[in-house]
Formats: sequence, structure tokens, C-alpha cells
Amino acid sequence: MRKRTQARECALQILYQADITGYPLDEILPFFWDAHPVPDDVRLFAEELARGTLQGLADIDRKIAHYAENWDLKRMAVVDRNILRFSVYELLDRPDIPPKVTINEAVTLAKKYSQAESGKFVNGILDKIFHTDEALQLKQSSQNIQEHEEYEI
Repeated sequence: MRKRTQARECALQILYQADITGYPLDEILPFFWDAHPVPDDVRLFAEELARGTLQGLADIDRKIAHYAENWDLKRMAVVDRNILRFSVYELLDRPDIPPKVTINEAVTLAKKYSQAESGKFVNGILDKIFHTDEALQLKQSSQNIQEHEEYEI
């Protein structure tokens, strides 16, 4: 298994535990890592995803709720909700990760850990955010401009 895939699985488990228990991340992490030893780079990326997701949780949840038409966030499967959360964090706040990679990894995790139709559900919401969210489109445009300017030099 690739390291970032493994880290995303860990982040999902950490966020799931935080969502279910309501415990702060700093209380969850020591016990989680004791039970799930992984290489340092996997641990670092998983913690970056979990921390970034929880720091921006209110905005992330609003974005998901906006694009998940006819779905109440609290009524979503806990696994699906947390996959969506860290994936939206990746889309919006991690320009180093290609959006298609984020969406593909999220769909794979949903298929592996959730219900039969979860892959389609997660893909539909993330794809809609990727193709229509104004903040994400502005970020994509500015990245494209920067890349273009770097090639001209």
C-alpha cells in the first residue's frame, strides 16, 4: 500500500474516532499511534490531514452541506462524512495534491470502508465541489497562472 493511501486510512480512523467520541485530537493520537504503528512519514501526513480538517471543520462542513443537496450532514454515514471532510480539506488547502488524486483516493476509501453506494455518493459530491466551487476555481486559476509564469522565465 502506498504511504499516502495508508496515511489517509489512518486519518479516516482518527477523524472517525474524534467524530464518534468527541475527544480532542491530542487525546486520541497517542492511543491511536500506540495501536497502529506506522512509519514517521505516514504518521506526519495523517496528522496533517486530521489537524487541518478539524481546524477548518466549520467551513468544510458548510461546503459539504451546500453541495450535498437533500442530505443533512448529521444523517450521513460517519465514514462517508469524514472521508468527505478530509477530502474537502485536501481540495481547498493542499495545492500540492492534485484534485483528481484526492477524489480517486476518497472514492476508493468509501468503497472499502463504507456502504455499497458510498463510492458514487462521495464521488458525486467531491466532483461537484471540484468543478463548481468558486473558491476552488479561483485557486486553480491562480495556480495555473503561477505555473505558466514559471515556464516563461
